[in-house]
Amino acid sequence: MRAHSGEKHKKLGEILKASGLISEPQLQEALEAQKGEGGMIGEVLVRLGFVGEIDIVQALTAQYGFPYMPVENYELNHEMTKTIPENMARQYGVVPIDVMGDILTIAMSNPLNDKAIEELEKLTQKKVQVFITTVSGIAGAIKKLYKKQ
Repeated sequence: MRAHSGEKHKKLGEILKASGLISEPQLQEALEAQKGEGGMIGEVLVRLGFVGEIDIVQALTAQYGFPYMPVENYELNHEMTKTIPENMARQYGVVPIDVMGDILTIAMSNPLNDKAIEELEKLTQKKVQVFITTVSGIAGAIKKLYKKQ
């Protein structure tokens, strides 16, 4: 179900460097900042101003073929909050989009997080279909979807 299963994993920083979006010194600076501050390398690169969120999405789409979904433009179904609890949605940066049969469609900012996908499959007893979206798109969608009624 996952587009990158079995493929040789390339790190995001390497993908961005190969795409010409960042230089080796920028990557090294971001890796150093990541050691000090933590967080995902993509978020660090955005925070340092080396790339935009959409650059990261496009790089992952080109490398692995994940379809892009701008969740901020998507009509979210509040019933989906029963599928994935808020704490898990926040922990993994994921938004439930739809369930059809035994397939759960989600949007996430880091579709390379196999652990998150495996946890979601175990929790929901469904196969997970992944769309990629931006970190800010996920944050906004989680806020909107899980707001207290």
